Amino acid sequence: MSGSRLLVVGSINADLVVRVARHARPGETVLGGDLVVHPGGKGANQAVAAARLGADVAIAGRVGEDEHGRMLVETLRREGVRTDAVRRLAGASGVALITVDDAGENTITVAPGANGRFGPQDVAALRSAIETAAVVSLQLEIPLETVWEVVRQCREADTRVVLNLSPPIPRHVLMSATVLRACDPLVLNEHEASVTAGVDDARAALKVWRSLDPRPRSIVLTLGSGGALVAEADTEPVHLASPTVAAVDTTGAGDAFTGALAWRLATGDDLVAATRYAVRVGAAAVRREGAQSSYPTADELP
Repeated sequence: MSGSRLLVVGSINADLVVRVARHARPGETVLGGDLVVHPGGKGANQAVAAARLGADVAIAGRVGEDEHGRMLVETLRREGVRTDAVRRLAGASGVALITVDDAGENTITVAPGANGRFGPQDVAALRSAIETAAVVSLQLEIPLETVWEVVRQCREADTRVVLNLSPPIPRHVLMSATVLRACDPLVLNEHEASVTAGVDDARAALKVWRSLDPRPRSIVLTLGSGGALVAEADTEPVHLASPTVAAVDTTGAGDAFTGALAWRLATGDDLVAATRYAVRVGAAAVRREGAQSSYPTADELP
């Protein structure tokens, strides 16, 4: 495949979304609105978010030989994302089951489908794309062994790695895989930071992550409406405030943030400048329903 400044390697899902007044408790049934199907997946979301902002972006991933797969690839192409490295496999595409409440908060359950069959042996075909990319953006909705192999090739090619620790995994798994030193940055939200650090407070969790050996080259901690914290080397973290917006749906907002961040890094922005821009993109994304359908163009930013 031809080279792009930003290469996203990750999941491509169909999002099955239902609006509810409130989320169900364990064992409880609640009635919701009509089921709506949107293109999604953390990898595809990040790629589309970047493309909407004008990025030169490609995605590597897997979809099924089903109607969801056809729709997902067509959507990526229509959004201007290069899909040379997207393969269609026998079986079902990945699906995310999403409920969104009246406050705009969501719960998500993912059935990996074809994403789970994107193996480390498939990464060899990406060598040229990794070598020519300025940044490779990764998440954890494809097999971890595949992510680790992409990171290994990025290190060999001296290509910058942005790793979104979502869905979260124990930090010792990252440490044992020796990938932390390549993360520049590691991107976490408050929940992911707290769960992986074993503490309730996100800022305390950031201190835990910064005390690790090995540790990421840099960390970006997203704080929802509170903006983001940027931690580089041993310097004091920098807080970047978020514009005030009325939240309608937070689905995919973190992916919009990470896609924008990775793209701005690929253009040469420093980490603080790239994060400041990404905070504006994440804020814009919560103003409309859906994931990719909510993503702004550059002239729509608050």
